[in-house]
Amino acid sequence: MSITCIRNCDWAIIWDRELNRHRYVQSVDVVFSENQITHTGAHYTGPVDKEISGSGLMAMPGLINIHSHPSLEPSYKGIREEHGVPEMYMSGLYERCATLMPDQEGQKACTEVAYCEMLLSGVTSIADLSFDYPGWKELAERSGLRVWMAPWFSSSSWYVDNRHEVKFNWDEAAGWEAFEKSLALIDTLGEDPTSKLSGMVYPAQIDTCKEDLLKASIAAATERGITFTTHAAQSVMEFNIMVQRHGKTPIQWADEIGILKPNSIIGHAIFIDEHSWLHWATRKDLEILVKSKASVAHCPTPFARYGHVLEDFGRYKRAGVNLGIGTDTTPHNMIEEMRWAAILGRVAAEDMFSVTTEDIFNAATVDGAAALLRNDIGRLAPGMKADLILVDLTNPNMRPARDPLRSLIYAAADRAVRDVFVDGTQVVADGKVLTMDIEGACHRVESAQKRMMEKVPSIDYAKRTIGDLAPLSLLS
Repeated sequence: MSITCIRNCDWAIIWDRELNRHRYVQSVDVVFSENQITHTGAHYTGPVDKEISGSGLMAMPGLINIHSHPSLEPSYKGIREEHGVPEMYMSGLYERCATLMPDQEGQKACTEVAYCEMLLSGVTSIADLSFDYPGWKELAERSGLRVWMAPWFSSSSWYVDNRHEVKFNWDEAAGWEAFEKSLALIDTLGEDPTSKLSGMVYPAQIDTCKEDLLKASIAAATERGITFTTHAAQSVMEFNIMVQRHGKTPIQWADEIGILKPNSIIGHAIFIDEHSWLHWATRKDLEILVKSKASVAHCPTPFARYGHVLEDFGRYKRAGVNLGIGTDTTPHNMIEEMRWAAILGRVAAEDMFSVTTEDIFNAATVDGAAALLRNDIGRLAPGMKADLILVDLTNPNMRPARDPLRSLIYAAADRAVRDVFVDGTQVVADGKVLTMDIEGACHRVESAQKRMMEKVPSIDYAKRTIGDLAPLSLLS
């Protein structure tokens, strides 16, 4: 049994069980044995196999990312940031999904890049919502991350043949086949209690799945004691489509068919009935989310690029909704997402005190853990998993470190993340990922992006090129 002591950290963020909240301590020893934290206090005198000086460092729990698409998003760098369709309520989601898709080699390369980005920003646990492709499980294992693998399936896919309407290619048989394959993969995960891989049941979007498939999905997740997730209330287009189909909002229909449960994570839930863009008659959705005990995955960056914002983080939280944070787009920088969540939450509320730094930190740690049905991650305390980050307080972007969490979130971000441990194993050292090759993966993503862009005219309904869809930001 190997015992590691991070000796005399200048600062640490530990979990106070009596107060039931994170708190700062200074001059503290953080000790873990194998994959479990055993001590968070001053003057540890027990045996030590490896000692790390905590001088100039802050120890904190690893961050928990509850919604990401690593196999796709890195291929959209330089494309997605300003790609939108005004006629689709300022969204480029549907046109992009219908036209731009990396091949399997590209997906694998994208995943490696995204996993590295997450590790470098202090993420130790992720929900990976991806298509099942060859090598995915092996890459997740090699990353060293704690990964919830969520294989994608649906009853239909989006397509567009104009600039104002989303259409659906329905193939229910294919959806059920993909559902069964996803469960087969999920059932191979987590059989070993020491495994860092887990499964998540993922019918892709509420508008692309039939009611019976959604009901079977929540039943399968509940039977296995695992999490269910889907996208819902993520766009005005989707809101209107669901109202046309069912006469009620996406959240109200989800509640009616029974897919909002304590083991449910709803991706985004931005366009609930009280959102100012909708001018809808009811004000029920927030209460439904609270009563159901479903969690919401908040991913501010991609929506902010469209001009969309959740209204508002503080209101959801005060109402009693459990919110976690995800990196839904590239870059997969969790700390930057935390910053955007805090700032945009205040903008949306027109109140700088609506969202606190503690609220955001909780969302990225203990509240994310709750969404994933775990109570042994997201905290530094004896008995918790040894998932932790060491932040370099001497980094110029952290100084002065009067309040080091604020310095990290609002100034330094990933630049100050020095070391990362997952399950007691070091996976980042001195700002370098030890388990994967980000440089090589970036080269492969560049090649995959070129292949993807070359195919655009043959897929796009108007035979446009990538230059037509996403012109360069400057003349060339």
